[in-house]
Amino acid sequence: MIERPAAGERAVIVQLDFGQPDLEDQLEEVRLLAESAGGIVVAEVYGRRQSPDPKTYAGKGKVDEIGAMLAAGDADLVIFNHDLSPAQQRNLERALKCRVIDRTSLILDIFALRASSAEGKLQVELAQLEHLSTRLVRGWTHLERQRGGIGMRGPGEKQLETDRRLLGNRVKLLKDRLAKLTRQRGVQRKARMRGDVLSVSLVGYTNAGKSTLFNALTHAGVYAADQLFATLDTTSRKLWIAGAGNIVISDTVGFIRDLPHSLVDAFHATLEAATDADVLLHVVDSASHARDEQMSEVNKVLAEIGADRVRQVVVWNKIDLTEASPGVEADEYGNIARVRVSARSGEGLDLLRESLAEYARAKAEARQKALDQAEREAQNDYIN
Repeated sequence: MIERPAAGERAVIVQLDFGQPDLEDQLEEVRLLAESAGGIVVAEVYGRRQSPDPKTYAGKGKVDEIGAMLAAGDADLVIFNHDLSPAQQRNLERALKCRVIDRTSLILDIFALRASSAEGKLQVELAQLEHLSTRLVRGWTHLERQRGGIGMRGPGEKQLETDRRLLGNRVKLLKDRLAKLTRQRGVQRKARMRGDVLSVSLVGYTNAGKSTLFNALTHAGVYAADQLFATLDTTSRKLWIAGAGNIVISDTVGFIRDLPHSLVDAFHATLEAATDADVLLHVVDSASHARDEQMSEVNKVLAEIGADRVRQVVVWNKIDLTEASPGVEADEYGNIARVRVSARSGEGLDLLRESLAEYARAKAEARQKALDQAEREAQNDYIN
């Protein structure tokens, strides 16, 4: 399993500049990621490069600087806010004489800390194992030795091959279990969709305030905190809205820039709450400098899981921090496109409820028209 930072572990974070425009936002994000994993950031190393060094990603001079920061801060962990190849990770650990983890490993670790349901734990373990499979060579000193000795003589399978085979068996088992849970979830979802109840899913960048908004609307009491990936497991609740009746609203895992593919694949079953929804509430931290980039990253993941075709309403959250006023904006077709709210203070939530009621009534009317059309066709068939 991926080595995780110990509680209170002192870390040096590394952020290299390859010409990206939002460097300061990326630095703030990796600080939050490190703290969410329980680490203490004692130093930060920056540098500008045209391209990554093929051996150490950062280059010899920058590696020496990282080593000096490790010694000065009495740290024993280096976190790169980039994806390292297995070879780069090994070379860095040899040079720095300490553990080195990359962005993907850090995000996977936080997911492992947050997962609470049986399904969530299976999904995280699967993602971790698939990431680990490319790094099996790490830590082994006997890779090229044949297994031998009393009680160990066998077909001559090397230790690395054994590890890969056992890991592959575990991955297959996890995928089978998740497939079974996915089928069960699909049956439950189809049962809900057979009715005329509007299905709504909250999506958005991590820490945009989805769970706070979910609690404000449903009084569900799900865990919400000012930290990255506070919510992993999808939670669904019925919400009664005056003039529209019940709707089903779901809180889902937050997205992030460069979300590891292994996580997107592993959490596909969980994210299906978004693909099967009638409406997505795309919750945006309107107080964030990087809100446009964050919205783009969320839409990228939604496209990856096939949810880009679902109608979307942008919820401009945290207006209490920007002094914006509550309000509703429509698109050129007159459909509700954006609602300005504060989940924390409650401002604008009445407007959001009214917007959801409008969508619920539209779905009920469309369903009734379809039923009437089917009845007319049945009568015509009977007459003919």
